[in-house]
Amino acid sequence: MTTSYIAEIETRVAGIPCIIGVIEYSSTAGSYSYNAASDWDYYGHTDCDWEVCDSRGRPAPWLARKVTDKITREIEQEIAEYFN
Repeated sequence: MTTSYIAEIETRVAGIPCIIGVIEYSSTAGSYSYNAASDWDYYGHTDCDWEVCDSRGRPAPWLARKVTDKITREIEQEIAEYFN
């Protein structure tokens, strides 16, 4: 099965060049209204689904295991910058 990505972003994970294949991305701005239905509606939210690929664009589970919480935040920031 071939995954089709809506974006491919070149980056590094643990110093190793790789590609982040973005499968889904959505972002909703916050309303900052006291009448917002939930905190997600008030502050807004971003939802993205991605996977780590090698430099040729093939999924790389061995490299994905090196992804820490800090790296996840950095990757998600790169994805947000790409789409905004």
